[in-house]
Amino acid sequence: MTTQVAARAGSARNSAEINRLGETHLAGGVVSLNRKVDPALVFVRARGCRLWDAEGREYLDYHAAFAPHLLGHNDPGINAAVARAMEDGWSLMGAGTTPWEVELARLLREAVPNLERVQITNTGSEATAHAIRLARAHTGREDLLLTLGGYNGWHNEVARAVMPSLEQVGPRVSPGEYRWLPLSAGIPAASRRSLHLVNFNDLDSVEYVLRRHEVACVLTEPVLQNIGIVKPQPGYLEGLRALCDRYGAVLVFDEVKTGFRSALGGYQSVCGVKPDLSVFGKALANGYPLGAIGGKRELMELFAAAEASKRVLIAGTYNAHPFTCAAAIATLERLMAEHGAVYKQLEARTARLCAGLEETFNARGVKAAVSRNGSAFCAYFMDHEPRDWHDILAHHDFELDRRLRLAVIERGIYQFPMPCKQGSVSAAHGDAEIDRTLEATAEVLKGLVNREQ
Repeated sequence: MTTQVAARAGSARNSAEINRLGETHLAGGVVSLNRKVDPALVFVRARGCRLWDAEGREYLDYHAAFAPHLLGHNDPGINAAVARAMEDGWSLMGAGTTPWEVELARLLREAVPNLERVQITNTGSEATAHAIRLARAHTGREDLLLTLGGYNGWHNEVARAVMPSLEQVGPRVSPGEYRWLPLSAGIPAASRRSLHLVNFNDLDSVEYVLRRHEVACVLTEPVLQNIGIVKPQPGYLEGLRALCDRYGAVLVFDEVKTGFRSALGGYQSVCGVKPDLSVFGKALANGYPLGAIGGKRELMELFAAAEASKRVLIAGTYNAHPFTCAAAIATLERLMAEHGAVYKQLEARTARLCAGLEETFNARGVKAAVSRNGSAFCAYFMDHEPRDWHDILAHHDFELDRRLRLAVIERGIYQFPMPCKQGSVSAAHGDAEIDRTLEATAEVLKGLVNREQ
C-alpha cells in the first residue's frame, strides 16, 4: 500500500526523493513543521514498537509520533474496533448524539473521576482553546497565565516559544514574569497583552501575576513534557490550586502529554490535585486524532447554557467521529482491563530502561540524570533532574544529547533527533527491545566519550 502511494507521488523510492517532492508540493515540505528534522527520514510503515523507512531500514521507535502510541503502532485490537465501526454503517450523522460519543464520555468519566462532564474534540489544541473560552466566560476576565517551557497548542492564545534561549527570553519584565516570545508570526498584539509567562515550579511568580492582573485561567502541563520530563516540585501543584482558589482563577491541567501515559486517571490522579478543567489527547486514542476536555459541571455546562449571552460555542463537523471514538473506546477498555496489567508492564519496562541508561552513563563517567514519568523518559546530561527550563539551559549538555540521539538512530534506535525531547515506551516494547536499546546506547556512548577525551 505504501509503495503504491510512493509510486503515485512521482515514482519516489527513497527518503530523499519523497522529501524533494514534499518541498515541491507542500508549503515547507511537511504538513507539521515541527516534524522537519535532520536526519530527514521518511517512515512508510509501522507496527508495534517498530518503524520502517522508505529504504526498508528498521528502527525501534521511542518517539511514538510525539507520544500517542501507548499501545504501539497499528495495534490490531484498536484497528479492529475502527473496522467494526465501518461495518456497523457509520456516518457523521449530523443530528443528535451517537452511541460512540456517549460510550466514550462514560469511559472517560470512569477513568478520570474529576471529569464531571466531558466534551470531545479532534485535537489537543482545540481542547485548550475551549478551556480558555470556558474560563473567560466563567470569570468574566481575559488574562491568561502560562508556563515557560510549556506547550499548549498552536492557536494565538498559547503559541509562545517552547525552548527559547536565555537571550531570546531575556530578563523578567517584572519580578514575576518573562517577556512573551511568540511562536508564530501573525499573532495580534492584543492577544499578547493578555498573556503572562512565568517559570515552572515558581509559586512566588504565579502569585505576583495573580495579585496584579485579572487572570481568568492558569493553564499548565502538570509535568512539562515538551522539554523532556520536568516534574513538579513537592507542593507546587497544590500551591497552584490554592492560589487559583484565592484569586478566583480557573486551574486547567493540559494532560495532552501526561494523560493516560502517567496513569489511567491522568497525572492528576498521581499528584492528588483536582483541576477545574483538564484537556486530553494523544494516548487517549492510541494515535487516532482525538482530543477531549472535561471538568467541573458548572464550567462544562456553559457549553449548553440556556442564556445565549453566557453560552460557549463548541462545534465541529468531525467532533467525535465514529472511527476516532471507536479507537478511544478500545484504548480505554484495554487500559482498564485485568487490573491495570498494561500499566504494570509499562512501569516495569520503562523503569528497567531508565535504570539501565543511568548505569550505562555512570559506567562511562558521563554526568547524567534520567527523568521519568510513567512510560515517558528523558536523559539530561547534568548532575540533577531539572526544575525548569532555565535550569536545563544552565546545566544540560545539549551537544552530547544531540550527538547521542543521532548515533543511536544510526544503530536503528529512533528517538526524536532534537535535545530534550521526550522518549516514550509502548506496551509493544519487550525485554528484548530494552536490551537492544541499552546495548546500542553503551556502544555509541563509548565512541562519543572516547572522542571527547
